[in-house]
Amino acid sequence: MPDLLRRCLLPLALALAAATSAAQIPADGTAALPDKTAALARAQAAMVGVVSLAVEDAGSIASLGRVRQGSGVLIGDDGLVLTIGYLILEAERVDLLLDNGRVVPARVVAYDQASGFGLLQALAPLRIAPVRLGRADAADLDEPLMVASGGDDGELSLARLVSRRPFSGYWEYHLEQALFTVPARGDHSGAGLFNLDGELLGIGSLVVSEALGPAAGRLPGNLFVPVDLLPPILGELRSRGSSRQSNRAWLGVNCAESEGAVQVVRVTRDSPAERSGLQPGDRILRIDGTEVGALETFYKRLWKDAPERDVELVIRRGDETQTLTVHTVDRMSTLRKPQGI
Repeated sequence: MPDLLRRCLLPLALALAAATSAAQIPADGTAALPDKTAALARAQAAMVGVVSLAVEDAGSIASLGRVRQGSGVLIGDDGLVLTIGYLILEAERVDLLLDNGRVVPARVVAYDQASGFGLLQALAPLRIAPVRLGRADAADLDEPLMVASGGDDGELSLARLVSRRPFSGYWEYHLEQALFTVPARGDHSGAGLFNLDGELLGIGSLVVSEALGPAAGRLPGNLFVPVDLLPPILGELRSRGSSRQSNRAWLGVNCAESEGAVQVVRVTRDSPAERSGLQPGDRILRIDGTEVGALETFYKRLWKDAPERDVELVIRRGDETQTLTVHTVDRMSTLRKPQGI
């Protein structure tokens, strides 16, 4: 282990160990700390930087930009890297940045709309050891954890798991159990969340303003996608490029919860929502006869039936109530790919 890395990790391991119950550490602490330091060092060494370039006509450029940069973590001896999906969405080229200055090209193995994960395959040996997958559902609230990012400017920091709860994103996305940590880190995209044993618990996705939940008030933190979602779908991701849950109805709207209704904030250009006449400011009251006052309810009803079908939306626009019919499409069918793929 490089001396600089050891000097960075030892204080972190001490801090983690000090925050852990005495039952987990020998009375003199001599046996545990070197093991914990080595485990965290292996976890940090498995982090890589990720830089991607989207295809020129990618619809995601409007919200994500064409050049995207974040992190990923090596999870397989064969060069398989797990990252957050939006970094590689509609990517034309992806490079992995190692902390020794090497740049290794990679190909996109999978983008999974349902979980939010992305998978990459290094096209040359990385010569680093993969991490072990842990169990996010076994982590205790307030448990001390490590967050690591990759690349030349990769950083380590101490974090605490402060809540585990459902999360609905404005971009037609929902997780049944997301992980929320504090303090917030800006280099969260694809960052790894590790326990004291160096096991991967989650992949960084967002900065959030209410890590404890809306009722608890403002507390900036990060959202991590739990790694528990990966094993059940890993075979599908490798074989077909996404899980079957990703083949679901898509409207093309960004929405927020507002006064007991779902309010449209943005409509994607040339999307089913735009073609139906849905507009920013519209409040969605019902979908196919089901009342919706929350994003979770809205999404689950939208995804319940076939991806491509007519959906009836009852909306309020100003003082008027209207009924719109939207012909949804399979989101995965709308994504751009490099020529020849």
